[in-house]
Amino acid sequence: MIETVPTTAYQDQKPGTSGLRKKVRHFQQPNYIENFVQAIFDSLDGFEGQTLVLGGDGRYHNREVIQVVLRMAAANGFGRVLVGQGGILSTPAASNVIRKYQAFGGIILSASHNPGGPDEDFGIKYNIGNGGPAPESVTDAIYARTQAIDAYKTVTAPDIDIDTIGESFIEGMSVQVIDSVADYAALMETLFDFGAIRDLIGSGFRVVFDAMSAVTGPYALEIIGRRLGAGEAAVFNGVPLPDFGGHHPDPNLVHAKDLYDTLMAPDAPDFGAASDGDGDRNLIVGKHIFITPSDSLAMLAANAHLAPGYAAGLKGIARSMPTSGAADRVAEKLGIPLYETPTGWKFFGNLLDAGMATICGEESAGTGSDHVREKDGLWAVLLWLNILAVRRESVAAIAEAHWATYGRNYYARHDYEGIDTAAADALMAELRGKLASLPGSAVAGLTIASADDFAYTDPVDGSVSAKQGIRIGFEGGSRVVFRLSGTGTSGATLRVYLERYEPADGDLAQDTPQALAPLITAAEAIAGIARHSGRSEPDVVT
Repeated sequence: MIETVPTTAYQDQKPGTSGLRKKVRHFQQPNYIENFVQAIFDSLDGFEGQTLVLGGDGRYHNREVIQVVLRMAAANGFGRVLVGQGGILSTPAASNVIRKYQAFGGIILSASHNPGGPDEDFGIKYNIGNGGPAPESVTDAIYARTQAIDAYKTVTAPDIDIDTIGESFIEGMSVQVIDSVADYAALMETLFDFGAIRDLIGSGFRVVFDAMSAVTGPYALEIIGRRLGAGEAAVFNGVPLPDFGGHHPDPNLVHAKDLYDTLMAPDAPDFGAASDGDGDRNLIVGKHIFITPSDSLAMLAANAHLAPGYAAGLKGIARSMPTSGAADRVAEKLGIPLYETPTGWKFFGNLLDAGMATICGEESAGTGSDHVREKDGLWAVLLWLNILAVRRESVAAIAEAHWATYGRNYYARHDYEGIDTAAADALMAELRGKLASLPGSAVAGLTIASADDFAYTDPVDGSVSAKQGIRIGFEGGSRVVFRLSGTGTSGATLRVYLERYEPADGDLAQDTPQALAPLITAAEAIAGIARHSGRSEPDVVT
């Protein structure tokens, strides 16, 4: 029986870069989830009788929320919901399921790389029919609806068994529990030469993958462990846990330090990788060498033609504005367009749908292609393995050859986490206030050539996104970018991106912190980070 339940609006349900993220206990407030889900449905048209995809990263509170969403989807008129077995669907796998089964859209329950557990983070986002994150026009409509909502629809029904593959019904709506991995693994086999990778691994090439007790465990065990022959022992932390086993499932050099140390050891494996909470990010580490996400994007683009799915070449490359310019030089050599977008995978969707770009990437360890409409951590790992299988060179040799051809973009991101929001806003406002006066001035021995607040006009639909990050460019091609992140759940995170370009005939073997030292000094002098934040150094450096 369909019920209409009165409710009171919450005023803090504004989606960020990737949906709504808050602490679990915040989501557990009365009707908090129900209000947001109803606001999603109220902002959509034409879904009567259509298919909805539902799943998440397995974090704490996922299973309970799945039952809420199922009952509300039935009450609101969906005809079918496809649910990942156990509630598990990685974000790229969910995108693939939406596309493969021509679903109206999908609800993904994840806070991505944020920690999980009863005192940690939870998240929910809506993906549209192309498989990608909802664009700003949709998220703005959802937020507006959350502020005025006064009722939600649900049904009285027992919980659905989401652990057994098969079909059941709620108020006439079909609920189909599907294998979480099968469709995704089948897609990967169409893109990559699994036979060549198996031969590489069979020759003694050693691969390790850290799933960080998060969603990619089942995917990596099936694909890397079984189909590619690396064995299940090659996958560390392969069982998804509600609290990620106490890990912070962010694949960077801080939270994946054990993997990094393994690859730096004298008897290191040949290739190591990790993915995050919901499977859309990646970390690439070769034997005795770390590949930055910006460099990984450029190297993958330069070598993508070696994989069957990209043998015809790339239509274009897209990167987020804070991502280094390494991919720009690859695009120039390939004679294809390079698109610079704001941070957030949703900005790549129009380019991919229009056939203007094939490979996309962000400095925050997100890389992907037109096979889905989300970034895809395991996809990046498999493309690296395909390239290694064809070239039969080490990761270090591939990187060194790339830099010798294109030059090297020394790059780092400094994160100042949990800053008082008012202080962070004041820092950005002060920066914006002096942009016009910065060009031509000198700081820390560097001359500022340009200063602006990045705005993006979508080349497909003409939409404009303003205030996407403050860029300070220096003579010689170096730059610093300041941006507040939209992925945290408390306070503000200031991200400072530092980039120095060294041409191919320059010093390509410098220590990155040393190469960036003048820019670090300049960033502090320009923005007054310590004065505003009270922090003398970043919390995380990647």
